[in-house]
Amino acid sequence: MKGILIFLVVFGILVFVHEFGHFIVAKKCGILVREFSIGMGPKLFQVRRNPTTYTIRWLPLGGYVRLASKDDETTLASGMRVVLQLNQKNEVARIDASESDVPIEGIPVQITKFDLVDKLFISGYENGEEEKLVTYHVNHDATIIDQSNTELIIAPRDTQFQEANVWQKLATNIAGPLMNIILGFVVFLIWTFTVPGPATTEVAKVAPNSPAASAKLEPGSKITAINGHKITSFEQISEEIYQSKGQKINIAVDKENHQKVISVQPKVVKVQGQNVYQIGIRAKSDDSFNAKFKRGWDTAVSTTGMIFNAVGGLFRHFSLNKLSGPVGIYSQTSQVSKMGFTYILAFLAMISINLGIVNLIPIPGLDGGKFLLNIVEIIRGKPISENHEAIVELIGFGLLLVLIIAVTGNDIYRYFIK
Repeated sequence: MKGILIFLVVFGILVFVHEFGHFIVAKKCGILVREFSIGMGPKLFQVRRNPTTYTIRWLPLGGYVRLASKDDETTLASGMRVVLQLNQKNEVARIDASESDVPIEGIPVQITKFDLVDKLFISGYENGEEEKLVTYHVNHDATIIDQSNTELIIAPRDTQFQEANVWQKLATNIAGPLMNIILGFVVFLIWTFTVPGPATTEVAKVAPNSPAASAKLEPGSKITAINGHKITSFEQISEEIYQSKGQKINIAVDKENHQKVISVQPKVVKVQGQNVYQIGIRAKSDDSFNAKFKRGWDTAVSTTGMIFNAVGGLFRHFSLNKLSGPVGIYSQTSQVSKMGFTYILAFLAMISINLGIVNLIPIPGLDGGKFLLNIVEIIRGKPISENHEAIVELIGFGLLLVLIIAVTGNDIYRYFIK
């Protein structure tokens, strides 16, 4: 149960932050955001703050942002019965298309014609009187209550995503992945202050009966060189000990301005079936703000570079084992949850950066695919035709669906069957 809850929290944060990136940039660019949802599935709560409707839904799996677009027009239909509420100018201000048993107060109309995109009108028969055809002008900022009882602002053409200029569309498309990458950096900076500072080259403790103790290596000694190689970080110490393969190493140390060289023979221990060489020391940590901040930033940068390299390797040598979907993320989250809070933080940071970078891959269906279409539009000086864009998106969606099914099946096999 703990693993499931942590997975829901981690997955929810990743999706929410991604969608929040699209949301905040779209609003800054003047693109109408009709709905911003926290969670998925049936609606639990809604509140409208012009012009956006904010909803909370039952399933705690992230959320979504609903931009005004040609694909997201809340449609009416000829013959549908609605209730129209007028403003002081006799314009339609609210449309109740929910077919609820308790509609809003207004005029019942059976629709014959309508246009909520360009001409903004609704024609129909009032109160079912077929001899009384009326036409109402719809206010540009009118709202419509759909069959799920969610009240959204209508989407006139000038507010739709595709009517924005290419730079606004590009910024909106790329904002989600960038927010994930930024989240990864922020969480790594939080993580670095929850654990001891980075190890220094100064010895804090020597284990009893260890090779270091036998060689009289004392706490407070600063390791300056190993086998003649200058030492500036603890990582170098670990690397030199590993490279020794158990052979004696000469360690130059400095303690209170007294230098000496001692010989130490590392011992070998088995860790998860691998040979690990140790001399039995624990390094002093640097708990200063600057050291911890630098460690967090450097970890975020190196993780980003590592993931970019992994994505490049995926194109050079494709393998499903290099990919993970929700099933794989759940399995990994369950394992990490047993290791403690700091490991969960580091995992969240890594997965967030990974999600952001993968979403930048120029495949139709991902944000990177939309970004690529924006670049094509900039180069051509005009967008590609809607028909061609629809074909590209359809093909991309099909390929993405096949990939998702394959990755999910492979994850189930790897983590629960194999």
